[in-house]
Amino acid sequence: MNTIGALFYLFSAVLLFASFRVITAKSTVHAALYLVLAFANAAVIWMLLKAEFLAIALVLVYVGAVMVLFLFVVMMLDLKGDEFREGFWKHMPLAGMIGTVIALEMALVLMRGFQLTDVPVLDPALAKLGNTRLLGIEVYTKYLYPLQVAAVLLLVAIVAAIALTLRKRKDSRAQDPSQQVLAKKADRLRIVKMAPVIEVPSAPPPPPAAAAAGDKK
Repeated sequence: MNTIGALFYLFSAVLLFASFRVITAKSTVHAALYLVLAFANAAVIWMLLKAEFLAIALVLVYVGAVMVLFLFVVMMLDLKGDEFREGFWKHMPLAGMIGTVIALEMALVLMRGFQLTDVPVLDPALAKLGNTRLLGIEVYTKYLYPLQVAAVLLLVAIVAAIALTLRKRKDSRAQDPSQQVLAKKADRLRIVKMAPVIEVPSAPPPPPAAAAAGDKK
């Protein structure tokens, strides 16, 4: 066994341990941290398989963005994991059966890739371009339409997520741009015509009772 093979088994063992701890950790924050460890080991395995683009994408997208946001949300909401574990062993047989079926399906798909008889020979000129550039050429030429369909689906998902969060609150002081556009000058300012000089009114005469009291004094 060479060094690459030993490193592969080492990081694979750590990846399996971290994946197991994701579903068995009592704390939600610890489970998220174990998931970050699993992603990091998966990225190292991609590097060992000479798939640099997938390794960097896994670190930047999942570890650097998704998991940081997930950790922020979990720590801010202070979720209690005890409520989520209720009925864990009750649903364990069904979950194990579904996991076994998924594992068998993945094994069937991957075994076909290892049973290739005619291995395509890569052009030496293309081999000098690197994996990232070759992947970009394949994605934006041969798989351009599936890429656009995936982009549209992601856009719809983003719009749906934003629409679900747009709830009207009674205590919100946000401005409505549609009402601001429809506003007119007459709704904001009213001009009142007044005389330039206003005469001071004279003092009113005293009432009769007050005048009589003054005469008696």
